[in-house]
Amino acid sequence: MGKGVDNATLAAMSGGTMVVQNTTLNGTVTNDSADHVVAGGNIITGGAFAGEAGIPTVIQNSGSNVLIQSATVLNVQMKP
Repeated sequence: MGKGVDNATLAAMSGGTMVVQNTTLNGTVTNDSADHVVAGGNIITGGAFAGEAGIPTVIQNSGSNVLIQSATVLNVQMKP
């Protein structure tokens, strides 16, 4: 990894701006009902991501009256 540098040296080398990401998800499920519900299989097979590019995201739900919240924070750093 090499030798570390002090904060002043590191600050002088910085070429970007620090971004603080604070994601807050708030949701409610109220007054819901499920009657005579049959849930299906919740399966991901071996080839489900074949040829996938980027950042694959999977959200699965095997219940009823479920609130699903999802957030993705991506930090991309470009270095020479």
